[in-house]
Amino acid sequence: MSEPISIPSLVTEKKEKYESLLPQIHALVEGERDLIANLANIMSALKYGLNFFWVGIYFVKNEELVLGPFQGPVACVRIGYGKGVCGTCWKKAETIVVPDVDAFPGHIACSSESKSEITVPVFKNEKVVAVIDVDSHILNDFDSTDAHYLENISKLIETLL
Repeated sequence: MSEPISIPSLVTEKKEKYESLLPQIHALVEGERDLIANLANIMSALKYGLNFFWVGIYFVKNEELVLGPFQGPVACVRIGYGKGVCGTCWKKAETIVVPDVDAFPGHIACSSESKSEITVPVFKNEKVVAVIDVDSHILNDFDSTDAHYLENISKLIETLL
């Protein structure tokens, strides 16, 4: 697929935006076998399709999370197990929604512009192998709708691994 990601301007509800975006993301990766290319396009589609401040993926490597493809300002490259929102997501093996990153104990501030965050684990053989990280410059920007659809993206990524 070489067409740009497009969310109709009349679509204003978050759920509708995700439902418009998901088929486009599936089309982006269909037939492409390169993991990095697919992840780069998925992160770009999420950032520009949903107007996120920052979106990326961290991979579990040698007992730490290491930055993978992302869209947005430069980011922290390595995150320890149980450290910050991403490391906590990895440790708990569950989606974490943080309404105010300044109120999250041990939050790692890669950018002072980030105000809220959601992290979603990616599994392979029932083990966390990566973490999707999405930041917003707006407080309390993420909810169960984001969790639901980003968990669907996580499942798509699992099929690409």
